[in-house]
Amino acid sequence: MTSRERVRAVFSHEIPDRVPAWMGASPEFKALALKSAGLGGEEDLALFVGDDFRRVYARYAGPPEFSPDSALVHPDATSRTPFGVERLGYGCGQPAGHPLAGIRSAADIDAFAWPDPRWMDVSRIRADASAWGGRFAVLGGDWSPFYHDAIDLVGMETLMIMLVDNPELADRLLNRIVDYYFQVSLGIFEAAADVIDVFFIGNDFGTQTGPVVGEALFRRFFQPHLARLASLGHDFGLKVQLHCCGGFFPLIPALIEAGIDALQALQPDSRDMAPARLKSAFGGCIVFNGCIDTHHWLIDGTPDLVRAKTREVLGIMKPGGGYIASPSHDYLLPETPVENVFAFYQTVKEYGSY
Repeated sequence: MTSRERVRAVFSHEIPDRVPAWMGASPEFKALALKSAGLGGEEDLALFVGDDFRRVYARYAGPPEFSPDSALVHPDATSRTPFGVERLGYGCGQPAGHPLAGIRSAADIDAFAWPDPRWMDVSRIRADASAWGGRFAVLGGDWSPFYHDAIDLVGMETLMIMLVDNPELADRLLNRIVDYYFQVSLGIFEAAADVIDVFFIGNDFGTQTGPVVGEALFRRFFQPHLARLASLGHDFGLKVQLHCCGGFFPLIPALIEAGIDALQALQPDSRDMAPARLKSAFGGCIVFNGCIDTHHWLIDGTPDLVRAKTREVLGIMKPGGGYIASPSHDYLLPETPVENVFAFYQTVKEYGSY
């Protein structure tokens, strides 16, 4: 099977030739891995570890004040969200401020300087995806982290209070954010859906000890937006995968109902997220992508421990299909020992066959 055929089989809940593999990593980690393996570039690394996925992006082509990485105002900012919120600190960092923290009405939301989806240039996506010749499963669409953007805009405490005390205002805010992402992804899919396989979106609805909100609030405020995005992907014949960190086990039925086809990351040390529990409760209902612990095994372990734990997870998740092997974080950080990561992918190659 090609990588694309393998991934498509898993998303169709059919048995592939072997468990597909996935790698998401920071530029810093990739640089270390390339040096360690004596490789020349990112595509060489993807082939070396056996990554079955590739990813395409729209490119920003709008005014500099909304650019993700230029004309930043705050001296310590490293990036900017589509909604103009500058972020600073390690990795993606934290928002430098909350521009809508003082909103009192829908008029305040409507008056905000919302970005134009047409600023995202989709003209090169088809060529980018086609460059792999149909060999790999291609991820596309906007990341669409609408929950995180709402926090950036108003502050987490304000958002949580708003969900209870002013639900109409929360609806207005979330609708405006998701409207933007919907239109960006619509443009991407109209331009190149036939060379994309998976609509990949991300929102972290879990903490280490459970969901950020209860199931009732989740179904009221967040599930409808996930369902809207999932429906968009399905309308173009794509599978839909959600990246979600933390312990969100109680929300999985609502995610399945929303049309999410796969869940990615799956931190086994978070509450109720042990691989056996996930497989027993939802195996056959949704694809699982992850479960190899980056919090302990890959960071603090040895290659031998990683190999043993990977075989253990494969033994749980592989039967019946529906599993993609990957670290439990979509952005391997440079403090992760390269030798542990390589041991994981080699073990998948050795023991992932059906």
